[in-house]
Amino acid sequence: MQKILVVDFGSQYTQLIARRLRELKIFSEVCPWDEISDLTEVSGFILSGGPESSNLEGNPDINKRILNSKKPILGICYGMQILAFQEGGKIENKGKKEFGHAQIKLENKSHLFDETSNAINVWMSHGDKVKVLPEGYEVIASSDNSPIAAFQNCSKNYYGLQFHPEVTHTKFGTKIIENFLQKCDIKQNWDATDILKQIDTEVVSKVKDQNVLLALSGGVDSTVLAAVLYKILGKRLTCVMVDHGLLRKDEAKNVIRNLKKKIGLEVNLVNAQSLFLKKLEGIADPENKRKIIGKTFIEVFEKESKNLAEINWLAQGTIYPDVIESAGNSKTKAKVIKSHHNVGGLPERMNLNLLEPFRMLFKDEVRNIGKEIGLPNEIIERHPFPGPGLGIRVIGEVNEKRLQRLRDADHIFLTELKNYDLYYSASQAYAFYMPIKSVGVVGDNRIYADVIGLRSVNTTDFMTAKATNLPHEFIEHVSTRIVNEIDGISRVVYDITSKPPATIEWE
Repeated sequence: MQKILVVDFGSQYTQLIARRLRELKIFSEVCPWDEISDLTEVSGFILSGGPESSNLEGNPDINKRILNSKKPILGICYGMQILAFQEGGKIENKGKKEFGHAQIKLENKSHLFDETSNAINVWMSHGDKVKVLPEGYEVIASSDNSPIAAFQNCSKNYYGLQFHPEVTHTKFGTKIIENFLQKCDIKQNWDATDILKQIDTEVVSKVKDQNVLLALSGGVDSTVLAAVLYKILGKRLTCVMVDHGLLRKDEAKNVIRNLKKKIGLEVNLVNAQSLFLKKLEGIADPENKRKIIGKTFIEVFEKESKNLAEINWLAQGTIYPDVIESAGNSKTKAKVIKSHHNVGGLPERMNLNLLEPFRMLFKDEVRNIGKEIGLPNEIIERHPFPGPGLGIRVIGEVNEKRLQRLRDADHIFLTELKNYDLYYSASQAYAFYMPIKSVGVVGDNRIYADVIGLRSVNTTDFMTAKATNLPHEFIEHVSTRIVNEIDGISRVVYDITSKPPATIEWE
């Protein structure tokens, strides 16, 4: 299948490039800059940004096979700088750095900016800039801080952008990428049907006639994966849901009932609440909590698999943002944001192969697959719920008292969002528990109790997000219910921080 290869130089935005391409129904793959392999089916290249300086010895560079392929290239940020540098230009490491919103002005006509405008608001994130263009190149846009904010070499179909067209902050960003694709002579070849065919081929090829154990969390990703695998494997799929004591109110019961009712799938429920809570005693660091939950999760499945006949594979609903945020790729120098419980492989002692058909998909692609196979909206449009569950929504140490208060607060928040017809206008909403004391007054008595936080965000890709602009009267109503109905809570706060700089979850 023809594709666009996204060459990763370590940018946290790299995956957004791949996602924008897929939105345009173009198959794309991300490849580290130093692992370039078969280029037979590559129609063009997009070079990502990165944290390094592009004219220092030993830093990531463009593989010569890419340049020798004579295929179109679009360099973004570091990708632009390293393209200019390797083509004979000069990079400047001095002067004012540029982070955040900026405006560029078009200096020369370029197909890259067809159907945009002469002045465009863009998102910058760079310290270096191109000082001198290579021979055969021309400036096509500038900003106040970057005289060369975009360039082109029309004879080679090489283009460079100092800004990031892949982020939603850049106006016409998707159109600029679409214009580049026209130079690559590639036709639309990627939608839910294509994804399902690829998954079917992958699963059949790997699993053959063997049996699969699915780690079902009840969230959108694992639920859709259960339905997809059930269609492929039938009774060779065994679904196990671990109740680790970190689920929302009535979560396990509702998930099992819905899967049975909607797709005819039986789920085995394993009660491991006491095991998880015991291992989390005294643990406050979020990374340690995630790792303990992940390790215990695998241990439970390892034990469960031994009680089942001839299980060969463990399936997980891991998706691309999970992988990226857990990255820490030493070659691309991408930074770890947080560990995900279902990322990182299996213990060597565990005699199961790992099956992750959604590992290279974004959340919206998983939802589209759910729609394609006929799952109802009440399943595929549910808000995401993290694998570690409430374990990372109780800030600090986890115990049953805090979990119960949080379950009740979260249930009130989500119920009222539905009552006010606000649930589906948010991408993800939840309550979190803050173990800090705040003075309050209940009746005539002074109390000194903990705090519940509320968070609701809107996002298209879960890589960036903004706080939902919920009506003040609604938040006040939810706050009143939580404080009046839950003992031990003195105050409710609402988090309005965007991602970045924050993450969607607190831990």
